[in-house]
Amino acid sequence: MASFSVGGAHSSLRTPSLFPTAPTIRMLKHHPVLNCTPFFTTPSLFSPKNLSLRSSNHRAGIACMSTTTSPVGKDDQKLISGQPNEKVVQVSSWIDYLPKEIQPFAKLARVDKPIGTWFLIFPFAWSATLAAASGSIPDFRNLAVFACAAPFFRGAACTINDFFYRDFDKMVERTKERPMASGAVTPFQGLCFFAFQLLLSHGIFLKLTNYSWIIEAAFIFLSCTYPLMKRLTYWVQAYLGLTINWGAVLGWYAVKGSLQPSIVLPLFLSGCFWTILYDTIYAHQDKEDDVKVGIKSTALKFGESTKEWITGFAIASIGTLALTAYNAALGRPFFVFLAAASGQLAWQIRTVNLSSAADCNRKFVSNKWFGVLILSGILLGRVFS
Repeated sequence: MASFSVGGAHSSLRTPSLFPTAPTIRMLKHHPVLNCTPFFTTPSLFSPKNLSLRSSNHRAGIACMSTTTSPVGKDDQKLISGQPNEKVVQVSSWIDYLPKEIQPFAKLARVDKPIGTWFLIFPFAWSATLAAASGSIPDFRNLAVFACAAPFFRGAACTINDFFYRDFDKMVERTKERPMASGAVTPFQGLCFFAFQLLLSHGIFLKLTNYSWIIEAAFIFLSCTYPLMKRLTYWVQAYLGLTINWGAVLGWYAVKGSLQPSIVLPLFLSGCFWTILYDTIYAHQDKEDDVKVGIKSTALKFGESTKEWITGFAIASIGTLALTAYNAALGRPFFVFLAAASGQLAWQIRTVNLSSAADCNRKFVSNKWFGVLILSGILLGRVFS
């Protein structure tokens, strides 16, 4: 049952008397105060009988239901800190309909947040498509194999991350309810689940046309050591770039059985620069908590100069993508899509509100369109080359 209660006794209010229009899922989804789960499968949760507030706090309720097109200001901060007994709206996601024994493991693997899987797939798809012969479409078999393995591999990476940071996650507002931090999954169960997911992804990787155990082993090593970097360096986003874009190496090898550095290297670097950009924006969500618990990130390193830094990484990403296309002799359609992708990055950087966790998350998720634009450009550029 979704409820919003403040303090002690509270009276039930009919929705029409509180809102000029019924509160929408979009309103709740994007507000940093409410910070609800991104999947909204039961609109009936917002019916009048499920909304309860103290009648003396009408204005506070209205403030919480507003959209977040502007930064969270001092008044909003006072509203948050001034109501310590406030209960946040809890909205069901599709995971809540799974058997209760499975739910914690589904949350541990982030199956309800597929954006991480997309970020893992894009570099492989870019590379495998580039490796196709001129005038040809890519080998969809290899793309399908990696797409099947990616959710398990990403789930394993999320699991080992939560294993290492289960004690720190308890102290961060956004992560304190994660399964291992909350105790829903024990560390031993987490490690077993990690091994299970790696085993599944490995079995699928074996179906690639050309498989290299060395490349897969490097992929696993990077994924397992990435969480440790958060305590060692502020450039942890750069290490994540090496990790999540390793698929660019795997993708080319899966098609060709060898590597061509003049194409693979600039493609790999472009993905790394892009990762630093989007994950720096993402890291701004937790910067206050990260300082308290000693977690490092480029968001903290760049500070007030973040937009200048990520502009530089955007230029570097676009430049190395252009070099990749030139070396791979892609056709003109690619450069049309590259221009559109450049506009998407420029829009992100210009409009992101780094003081709003909700807006940082929106811009982070919007990067899927950058990935789609580049993939579309590579596909058409290869077909018409």
